[in-house]
Amino acid sequence: MILAERARVVLGERVAVPLAVRRAHERGDDLEVPLRDLGRLAPEVGESEVDVELEQVDAGRGAGHGKSVGPPSDDMPAHTPFSGRWCLAPGHVRYGQGGMGAIRLGPARCPSRESPELAVELLLERGYDACELDLESGFWLDYPWAERLGELAREHDVALSVHAPLFAFPGHPDAKKSRMALGALDRSAGIAAHAGAEIVVIHPGFWLGRTPEQSIDDVVASLATLREKLVAKNRAVAFGVEVMGRVSELGSVDHVVEIASRLDWVRPVLDFAHMHATSDGAFTDVEAFAAPLEAADAVLEPGAPLHIHFSDIAYANRNETKHLPYGEGTLRADPLREALERFDRPATVISESPDEASSQAIRAVLQTGASAAS
Repeated sequence: MILAERARVVLGERVAVPLAVRRAHERGDDLEVPLRDLGRLAPEVGESEVDVELEQVDAGRGAGHGKSVGPPSDDMPAHTPFSGRWCLAPGHVRYGQGGMGAIRLGPARCPSRESPELAVELLLERGYDACELDLESGFWLDYPWAERLGELAREHDVALSVHAPLFAFPGHPDAKKSRMALGALDRSAGIAAHAGAEIVVIHPGFWLGRTPEQSIDDVVASLATLREKLVAKNRAVAFGVEVMGRVSELGSVDHVVEIASRLDWVRPVLDFAHMHATSDGAFTDVEAFAAPLEAADAVLEPGAPLHIHFSDIAYANRNETKHLPYGEGTLRADPLREALERFDRPATVISESPDEASSQAIRAVLQTGASAAS
């Protein structure tokens, strides 16, 4: 695809190097987090028991963000140009038209698990009009809770999204582990459907000894199987594949575009902290931001929002090390805002910052144009 290739030229081959980033709210031992939620990870796709091995091994790798700095990423498998277009299901919150009039921003986790009422109250107090429900470590809410949250969010014009459990990546070559992952994705889609969420964000997984082409084929086939079940259950929500960062993972911009081009209900999720780290800090001007936005815009239908993850980031050897308070690193929201001005499309930006002050600083830049960090 020409635009994908153009983005690659602007960003450089380094952007194709993936590295998973620990979300700001993830805490504790990487292997113990999913195990604490075994009772809440009930499978829903042809599997009646929890696969502990999957959660220990694959979730451990998926959640092990920022544990260590890996070597330079020159041994990444070669990438190929991709093409295609994907259509998006309409959102449950009405987005404004005309590009810059509709930049939403919200946190990467629900601000309260006490009640949907308190969660929405806190979002509104803090000036947010979006929120990503954090299911990375397990399903902490049930369907009635999600449904009530969705009712209140729609009433107050807050766009919701869902981040699926980290271990639940599609296309695992082991059949049993694949069924377990699809069960968790099914459950995530159920939460999203009850909440009226715009999108379910997923990680694409690992190479696991396969070629890039075979890995992508497996992801696509796995998601296609899942989709049939979601349609039958009336929970056929849009999915978003996140741009990743670790060398051992799928998830470059090209991979995400390729997966989405084969499935008309999949969107790209552009994580600029990941891309900034794996490009050795290349995202410092408008053109760097505009290139992946252009690739995504070219394949999205009119009015469908771009879904973006953003925070400041520390990195070494083109690998991220941790999220930073806004202004302590070199990633800024100003060029992102300027780049978004080029597109007649709404955008939802999810802040993965480690502190509330940073999210507010990013919101000030993106929604009011104020520069909060030099």
